[in-house]
Amino acid sequence: MALELKNVSQRVGAYTYIHETNLVLEQGSFNVLLGTTLAGKTTLMQIIAGIQKPSSGEIWFNGKNITSVRVQKRNVSMVYQQFINYPNFNVFDNIASPLRVAGMNAGEIERRVGKAAELLRLTAMLKRKPNELSGGQQQRTAIARAVVKDSDIILLDEPLANLDYKLREELRDELPKLFHGRDAIVVYATTEPTEALLFGGNTATLHEGRITQFGPTSAIYRKPSDLVSAQVFSDPPINTAKISKRGNEIMIFDKVKWPAGRTEKLLPDGDYTIGIRPHNIGTAGHGKAVGAIDGRVLVTELSGSESVIHCDIAGKTWISQSHGIHPFSVGSNAKLYVDIDQSLFFGANNEFII
Repeated sequence: MALELKNVSQRVGAYTYIHETNLVLEQGSFNVLLGTTLAGKTTLMQIIAGIQKPSSGEIWFNGKNITSVRVQKRNVSMVYQQFINYPNFNVFDNIASPLRVAGMNAGEIERRVGKAAELLRLTAMLKRKPNELSGGQQQRTAIARAVVKDSDIILLDEPLANLDYKLREELRDELPKLFHGRDAIVVYATTEPTEALLFGGNTATLHEGRITQFGPTSAIYRKPSDLVSAQVFSDPPINTAKISKRGNEIMIFDKVKWPAGRTEKLLPDGDYTIGIRPHNIGTAGHGKAVGAIDGRVLVTELSGSESVIHCDIAGKTWISQSHGIHPFSVGSNAKLYVDIDQSLFFGANNEFII
């Protein structure tokens, strides 16, 4: 059983929301759609659900063309980032609603709702109304309604976006366990690369209505197919610059020389673009292949046990994210150190090299 999008696109007037897309999602897989706001994640999910019909292309499921099948006839569940529950129903009735619509008998409804409530820790709240619940409990109720239906396809459209930090962390840990071992195809949309890495499975990176890459999440993170995919998979934004590689040296910003790392020494001499994730540029240098660079501090942020520094380096804003508290004042100079062996290198057409 697989879901396949064949040359699917979505256009409204002169604007293209989804460019021609081919994608295969396998039974029992957990798949992340990763992209910024307006990248096309929700539109793609609504096409899969049958809420929108594509302008062109076909959707196949389990060997059948379902492009024209109405949403009511597809065994699909969808959870949005807003808490969508029936306000006059208690938690039990909210979870049970799709089963009743399907005409399931009362005993089976009781069993399924009980199991879903136990998984999502809602058993003690089954008699409460949504307005008596916290935001996290409301969202768990919406997720339970999707789970209880035993759908072939479960679509989660940024379901944790409106929750506070503690609840997001809690549900991030629960979701993969919840769907583990099920035959459903799960699709989870997010703007946060951290969520994709935590969930594992497969990730499709989206940029301006195009899927730039799809595959195992860890592989895409380590080896993005191009600079755009690397940019989608980096938050804070990846730092980039044009470089020249000559022998065992790298020249950056036309004046700063860095030693080539173990892998970079194998690169043919030439011009490249370097990509440096913020956590690979810090305030201390360790290891053999470290490049130092000076910048003027524009913004400083403290986030828990991490320091984030935005610096002006040769007219470009670079971001450093390092462990510990590193006090810098705006306008001061900061010396930063790049782990060259952890950097990414892209060719003339922004294709990934190493």
